[in-house]
Amino acid sequence: MKILHSVAEARRARADLTGAVGFVPTMGALHQGHAELMKVAVDACGSVMVSIFVNPTQFGPAEDFARYPRTLEADLDLCRAVGVEAVWVPAVEDIYPAGAQTVVEVEDLGNRFEGESRPGHFRGVATVVSKLFHVTKPHKAFFGEKDLQQLFVIKRMVEDLLFDIEIVGVPTVREESGLALSSRNAYLQPEQRLKAKQIYESLQAVREAHRNGCRTASLLEEKFRSRLGSLLEAKVERFDLFSPHLSHRYQGEERVDAGYCAVVVRYGGVRLLDNISLCC
Repeated sequence: MKILHSVAEARRARADLTGAVGFVPTMGALHQGHAELMKVAVDACGSVMVSIFVNPTQFGPAEDFARYPRTLEADLDLCRAVGVEAVWVPAVEDIYPAGAQTVVEVEDLGNRFEGESRPGHFRGVATVVSKLFHVTKPHKAFFGEKDLQQLFVIKRMVEDLLFDIEIVGVPTVREESGLALSSRNAYLQPEQRLKAKQIYESLQAVREAHRNGCRTASLLEEKFRSRLGSLLEAKVERFDLFSPHLSHRYQGEERVDAGYCAVVVRYGGVRLLDNISLCC
């Protein structure tokens, strides 16, 4: 497995790859959710590149950029075990050269929903992913469905900017308890990780209520909050009911026939994201 650093090294390595090339962009601190992304990519493509880059432009000033988990050696071992051909580990100055002034922004979708809570976040995501795509030139790129809005933002960007890349969403991988895997789970104590399963259980309660005919947005939100209520010290930062393409957020007495329920819950000082699909 090749370990690459500069843009020039990454471009040379990409030129040596044959067949369909898959790409998995990551911020490191890899876990089995990332491993699943890479395994799906390996199965679907002739060769796979992975990037490991903690992107500063998608963190707000009060967020955890400085303390975000960095576990490079373990990350490389995981990539190697899965069968990745090349891992690109650029420095900040490789991605954002001195004097850089250009950004990429998905204006509507990137500034709504989670974008309201984290201004500039999706601009940072879209900018860095577009740069990574320009260097790695993949045929397919793989993103987890846990970060649902991010997945839709990237799909929109690829369509709008005419990238010849297929974006593949991979279902959320969960701990045995049901908690969605995330690098930030490392911030939780073991007993907190176990209790945090109630987030997914509460989402399942919403889906069950929806299946049983409860289609009113406010009642579905009440179902989530009441089920989560026993998770002491948990704060619901966002509860969103989306239409299937995230073009609309259902509220109040609106009817929810299909789409997604996405939540952000702060627990144990950690901001935890999860979502579940709602079908007719």
